[in-house]
Amino acid sequence: MKFICVIPARYGSSRLPGKPLADIRGYPMIEWVYRRALRVKEFSEVIVATDDQRIYDTVSGFGGSVEMTPADLQSGTDRVAVIARNRNADVIINIQGDEPLITGGVLHDLCQIFISPEVQMATPVRKIKNEIELTDPNNARVVLDKNKDALYFTRAVIPFDRNEIPAGDAIARGIYYKHIGIYAYRKDFLLKITQLPVGNLEQIEKLEQLRVLEHGYKIRTIETDYHSLSVDTEEELLSINNYIRDNNISMDDDDERM
Repeated sequence: MKFICVIPARYGSSRLPGKPLADIRGYPMIEWVYRRALRVKEFSEVIVATDDQRIYDTVSGFGGSVEMTPADLQSGTDRVAVIARNRNADVIINIQGDEPLITGGVLHDLCQIFISPEVQMATPVRKIKNEIELTDPNNARVVLDKNKDALYFTRAVIPFDRNEIPAGDAIARGIYYKHIGIYAYRKDFLLKITQLPVGNLEQIEKLEQLRVLEHGYKIRTIETDYHSLSVDTEEELLSINNYIRDNNISMDDDDERM
């Protein structure tokens, strides 16, 4: 089975313009994501998909593979699909360009789940471990069925507890999950879902994975301990720079399964 990784990178972020080029310990954030993805042994190719010449030039400058995509695409998934359409691959992994500390373990596990022929799309989830994660509206949460397929994604706290037990006791049940915004799709399925119309749920929640569920398809989840430290604001950029400095992390650091 052939896997390729596509990293969509858009310059015009509303909260942090030029985000892929933001400096993290002397290197652009997109280089952190790219070099970590490049080390995953399952990936036959890693490509950055961008709509901006500045990002294109930066990736080319550090020796990365990058392609321009149309500026009018509506989502990162659409950007990934443009690249995938002309690639000989079975499965496409979509890593957001704001995940500078992405680790190989979670990407390895995403690839392995496609051994099961019924899996068309997969994404990682992590058990919520504190009240901040449970209630922060910046976190997307997901409810799972018995097969670990996603039932629903939302920024609300679900499932709702009618007994209103303390948050700590609710978390201890182990049924609250945070969604990690990394996706894997079989190529044909990716091309299919990008042709689906946007549904009401996606419009309301502003979560594009709901398009898949609203049209009756399944998304398999994998549970991970990976703690996503994505960057969306100046405060988060400062925080991750401090975290990397304090923990003496380099772009080449990662776990043993890369």
